[in-house]
Amino acid sequence: MQTDLFLPVLNAPETARPLAPAEAAAPRTHGAKLWQPQRVLFTPDALQEAYGQQILARAQALNLPIELLKSNRLTGLRGEDERATYRTAKTTLAVVNAPAGALRLQPTPPSADYQLNLAEGCPAHCQYCYLAGSLSGPPVVRAFANLPKLLENTQLYERPGRPVSFEASCYTDVLGIEHLTGALAETVKYFAGREGARLRFVSKYDHVDSLLGLPHQGHTRARASLNAEPLARQLEGGTASVEARIQALRRLALPVAQGGGGYPVGVVLAPIMPLPDWQQHYGQLFDRLRAAFDFDCDLTVEFITHRFTPGSKEVLLGWYPGTSLDLDESTRAVKRNKFGGLKYVYDLPTMKELKAWFYAEWQRRFPNAPVQYWT
Repeated sequence: MQTDLFLPVLNAPETARPLAPAEAAAPRTHGAKLWQPQRVLFTPDALQEAYGQQILARAQALNLPIELLKSNRLTGLRGEDERATYRTAKTTLAVVNAPAGALRLQPTPPSADYQLNLAEGCPAHCQYCYLAGSLSGPPVVRAFANLPKLLENTQLYERPGRPVSFEASCYTDVLGIEHLTGALAETVKYFAGREGARLRFVSKYDHVDSLLGLPHQGHTRARASLNAEPLARQLEGGTASVEARIQALRRLALPVAQGGGGYPVGVVLAPIMPLPDWQQHYGQLFDRLRAAFDFDCDLTVEFITHRFTPGSKEVLLGWYPGTSLDLDESTRAVKRNKFGGLKYVYDLPTMKELKAWFYAEWQRRFPNAPVQYWT
């Protein structure tokens, strides 16, 4: 089943225009611009942390506008309406200490055993954003200055028998803010010395230079979030092009002797949508991946179909009132969790058709790259 899906291009939250056919045909190759927040806020508690001082030094070196707050509360982030609040928050980096509750790690199946949140909030402008409705308050990016404490806390969750996995990308794109925080590199190095733990992260950015040459010991799996060319172009503002992400993932996977990072890597295909001619578009993506990964490496894939909740739909329409993203509940099936919450997913016939095609086409091209899950 195909969904009538025509989506606006989003170069910035306010800008949308349809693609001409010829324009839509050629893949883009641009990398992402480094995010430069218009405000960088530091709470007093964050500045008492040695790592908070490191982030301060990074912000000063980049000549960013810095505000040293008098209290640990973040204020002045709301505008006259939802759109104004969005614009203010999305251009703000707040360096804070993660609250005590962050030390009680939450399970995050099927991606990993537990969440490990190095930050919350994302600088990108994805119109289907999964953070909508998940995080309270304006979508400001919060980087956690008590990083060493967060890393040390993960040791409490190790178990004998197999390594425990930790997902660093549940509530942020860690690579998108790495030039400001350095948190991902610190975390990769920390997990390199842990036999009982593994780190996972995923990104829509391509700034991987700082990760090459790190002593990761194969304990970090670096993944790229990819999608069909029309969807990535029209829905994922402020991110690297699909081709730039593929090439960045290739660099991370290449052996160190060839100038790469030697990481285990993965593709997170998300959110899968049955746009018109979806087999053609996703098939082209798979072909581009096969051309890029023409060498032996540890590669996996995760398939995630598009879904939304009533709460996320309300937030997304406030952020992107002109979107043509398909958020029609009447064309979806309802899926409930054990707590009574619901989300709208594709109906069973559509899911079966999508799953059968994606498994077959992936395994035909990548017989040695396992599918980790479908959801």
